[in-house]
Amino acid sequence: MIRLSQAGVYLIDGKQLVSDPAQAVQLAGRPVSQTEAAQGTMAYGILQAHNHSGDMQQLRLRFDSLTSHDITYVGIIQTARASGMTRFPMPYVLTNCHNSLCAVGGTINQDDHVFALSAARKYGGVYVPPNLAVIHSFNREMMAGCGRMILGSDSHTRYGALGTLAVGEGGGELAKQLVGRTYDIARPQVVCVYLHGAPRPGVGGLSSRSAQIGALATHGLRCLRHARCDERIRFVYYSVNRGAGGRRGEQNPLFAAI
Repeated sequence: MIRLSQAGVYLIDGKQLVSDPAQAVQLAGRPVSQTEAAQGTMAYGILQAHNHSGDMQQLRLRFDSLTSHDITYVGIIQTARASGMTRFPMPYVLTNCHNSLCAVGGTINQDDHVFALSAARKYGGVYVPPNLAVIHSFNREMMAGCGRMILGSDSHTRYGALGTLAVGEGGGELAKQLVGRTYDIARPQVVCVYLHGAPRPGVGGLSSRSAQIGALATHGLRCLRHARCDERIRFVYYSVNRGAGGRRGEQNPLFAAI
């Protein structure tokens, strides 16, 4: 069953959701304002750490790393080169997983793969050869981490289950990052999705997400405290928007240790 709250809510100690400000003060044991509560989310902290505008209402963001696959990276790199880029200013992962299927005469865009390899050598990128890794699996394992931000030229770029605020965008925004520009947006709202219990066997991320798409239009901080790490990843992957959330630690000791 889904219960949708139209008003703002307070999440106390990651355990209790309350909508009444007086009850929030009582449970917290001290005065709590809406402004302070909004600044206590993971999303706010990540955005604040990556904002270069000095104004948390109008953000100018720089990302920790970029990622593209072999449908999009050629145009991005050529645009950045034409705009004066001389090196990749942050790690840029170039994967070859979308147009690497065999066709008559071999892979259908081997020339693009060679272009990416030469670009990685020249500008300092991370080249992932064909048939070795898919873009999002690679980024989840090698680039994601609590408090990080990743910008990718693929709509499924979201690693919130690992504490990373990832954004899927058009290639122009990646080209801007490569030439030292920022990602400029108004600070988005944060929506808390709080799940009770755990999914039954056979209920995956798509099932959970589909049940909420009709109720929610935008998604931000996702509180999946009681879900396993792999369940969080599927939940966030099948969401219809981007965001950061989840908790790491006691539920995922192996991942935290790595």
